[in-house]
Order: sequence, then structure tokens, then C-alpha cells
Amino acid sequence: MKSIYFKNFVMTAMLVVISFFVLGTSIVILGRSFALNQKRDSIELGATEVSKAASAFLEENSDLNAWYLRLIISSLAKSTGNEIFITDTHGAIVSSSDMDIVSPYIGKQISNSIMEELYRNGKFQKLTTLENLYNNRPYYIVALPVTVDNNMVAAYVFVGSDCTEIIAAWGTASTVFVSTALIVMLLAVILSYYNSKRQSEPLLEMASAARRFAHGDFSARVADEGREDEIGELTESFNLMAESLEKSEHLRSEFIANISHELKTPMTTIAGFADGILDGTIPKDDQDKYLATISSETKRLSRLVRQMLQMSKIQSVDTVALLARSFDLSEVIMRTLINFENKITQRGLDVDCQLPEESIIVRGDEDSITQVVYNLLDNAIKFSEKGSTLRISLWKQNNKAFVSIKNHGETIAPSELPFVFDRFHKTDKSRSLDRDGVGLGLSIVKTILNNHNEDITVTSRDGVTDFMFTVRMK
Repeated sequence: MKSIYFKNFVMTAMLVVISFFVLGTSIVILGRSFALNQKRDSIELGATEVSKAASAFLEENSDLNAWYLRLIISSLAKSTGNEIFITDTHGAIVSSSDMDIVSPYIGKQISNSIMEELYRNGKFQKLTTLENLYNNRPYYIVALPVTVDNNMVAAYVFVGSDCTEIIAAWGTASTVFVSTALIVMLLAVILSYYNSKRQSEPLLEMASAARRFAHGDFSARVADEGREDEIGELTESFNLMAESLEKSEHLRSEFIANISHELKTPMTTIAGFADGILDGTIPKDDQDKYLATISSETKRLSRLVRQMLQMSKIQSVDTVALLARSFDLSEVIMRTLINFENKITQRGLDVDCQLPEESIIVRGDEDSITQVVYNLLDNAIKFSEKGSTLRISLWKQNNKAFVSIKNHGETIAPSELPFVFDRFHKTDKSRSLDRDGVGLGLSIVKTILNNHNEDITVTSRDGVTDFMFTVRMK
């Protein structure tokens, strides 16, 4: 046990120390260098602009301390956030971006070493205090010559920016790095010690997972560390069993949820029409029509039950077989719309149904497309404001039939739109369950249309939500 602990401790400690040293040093050095380089590029650009402006001024005026020249460099200093001063060719400061009548910089002398480098290279750039010119505060300085006539140097412009905050920030980063490294080292020692107990952990995990299984949580897994002994084999077998149980539970829960959701609406329609006939709400003259609807819904309900029993196999539906059938899409829309007459009346909705006079014959499974229209209408009615207009449109274009179902209600947030077709998704979790209009129903719509090689889109703006899908024409 001591040997394992010692090996783990040494290996972990060395790995942590080396990793933190390399990573931390790289981040601090490279980050500080990057920040200063960014500052340098900005200052160099500003220095070039000041040099050009000063050159243009000196072409007409030789006074380096002229009020107008100070005004120019003061404006440039304010726009860039830099400090600017101009020296004569010997390094004496003669003009400054400081607009005070008596500038603290004017008259001071730049050191000979800096001026010699400037003479030699034609440029000076460095992080410096300019020999305490800036009260011992580090400035990044870029100096360039100011030329007139035939590139004759008439002066030098010095542009500097205070880097105290940058240096302080990266100093703080270094301190944080050291502190973090010490904390991680302590954690590494603790983890190394407890790592000696790893031989018993898989068995403890299995016991814990088994207890979770007993409470209906089948998501538990035992960590597979790639062991090739008996415990590794047991771990693999246990996880395979857990995956099988979780899949079975998921299919069962999904099946029950789909059944509950998809049978609720047609059963409510049948019950509503039947109650209306029994209590006399529906006149006798209209009863045959509603009885026919009840009969149609009962038959469709029977087909729907069979379809729900096959939901687990929906991804393997034969698309070719689906597209071999054909039916009148206009008739499907009208027949489905009648089922919602009571709901439409209860919510006081106006229906604008824009269907072409001629039949629109499309390819696909009639029952499935009926389910699509049914779910979309049910969703639109649920989310419509009372007294608003429900608009259903059907048109053909480029060998496709387009169906649009629009309702007026609350706008679906743009962040929610990509998820409205997800199973169990709710756009407003504060609403009651019967407002779950974009849950399983829309998920089934998406799956059915995918099986038909068709697509559906949704837009929602200014209170108008539009679901539009296509079906291939015959």
C-alpha cells in the first residue's frame, strides 16, 4: 500500500509541478508580451500620425513650441489616450500635449543614450520611465523623427502610454498562479493518498448504482478504467446491463407519454360531440354530421393507437412505401378542421381558410399527414388569443404543396425556436400542462415529415406564429 501511495504521490506531484510551471510561465510571459505588443502597435500608429502632422506644420512654421502645434498634438493625445511631446534635434523637450501654459515637461532633456539610439536607428521603442521623467511610472515609448523638405530631421516626436496597469495586472496574475499552484499541490497530495483505495471503488460504485436502480434511476454507471482483470470484466457487464435497463425504461416512459398526449385530443373531441348530442346542445338536424365526425374520429383513433404502438420503429419507416400512396390534401385539412369546431367557438376565433378550388393531390401516408395537420391545428388553437384569427393556407409551388398554419398569440422567443420540435419541450414552463402545445405533438410532427423526406419551419414575430410544412405532389 505504501509503495502504491508513494508512486502515485511522486508521479502526481511531478506532473502537477511541471505542468503548472510550464503553463503558468507561458501564460504570464506570453500574455504580458502580447499586451505590451498590442500597446506598442497602437502607440506606433499614433506616433506616425503625430510625426506627419508635425512635419506638415513645420513646413510652414519653424516654431516647435507654437500654440497651434501644441493644440494639434494635444488633440491627437486626447483621441489616442497617449502623452506626446516634441524635442529638438538635441533631445530638449520644446512642445508637449499638456496644454498648461507652464508644462512640466518643456525644457527637460532626453538622455544621451536614448538620443544616440534614435540617431542610429531612426526609431526608439521601449518600456521605460525615461529616467524618471514620468515619476518612475513605466511608459511604453515610441519615438520617431519629424522630417521636412528633403527628409531633413527637424525634430523628434515622443509618444508614450502608461503601462502601470498592464504590468500590475500581470503581476497579480503571477501571484494568483503561484497561489493556485500551491493549492493544487496540496490537493494532489490528498488525491494521491486516497488513490490508494481505488481497488475497492468499483465494487462500492456497483453497490451504489444497484441502490439507484432500486429507486428507478437507471442512469448510474460504474467508471470503466480499462482494467483487464475480473473486476474490469464485471464492470463492463454491469454497465451493459445498466444501458439495457435504461433503454427499456426510456422506451416505456416515452410510449406512455406519447399515448397520453396523442389520445387526449381526439378522445375529448368524441366525448364533446357525444355529450352535445345526448344533452341536446347539438340540434337534431346537425346530429348526423357530428355522428359522422365521431365515427371518423373513432376510426382514426383506432389507427392512431396502432401507429403509437409502432413509435419505437418510426425511424425505420419505409419512405418509398409512404410516397407510393396519394390523397387530397385539401380534403384532409377541411376534415381535420371540423374536429376543432367546438374549440374554435369556445375561444371565439375567426378562421381564415385559404384553400384552392381544385384538389391538391400529394404523395404520402394520409393518416400520418392527418396527424401532422391535427397536431399543428391543436397547437395553434391552444396558443391563440381569444377573438383572434386562425389562418390556414394551402398552395402549390415547384411540385410541392405548402401548408401554413398561423395563429395570433404570444411571440415565441428566438432562443426557444430551435427547440420547439424537441420532445417534452415547453416554451413557457409556468403554464399548465394543457398549454403544452409544443411538446410531444410537435416532435411527432417533425418525425412524420422527416419520414416523408419533407421539412417544417417555424417563425414567430410580433405575436404571429407560423408553422409551414411541405408535401410532395403527385
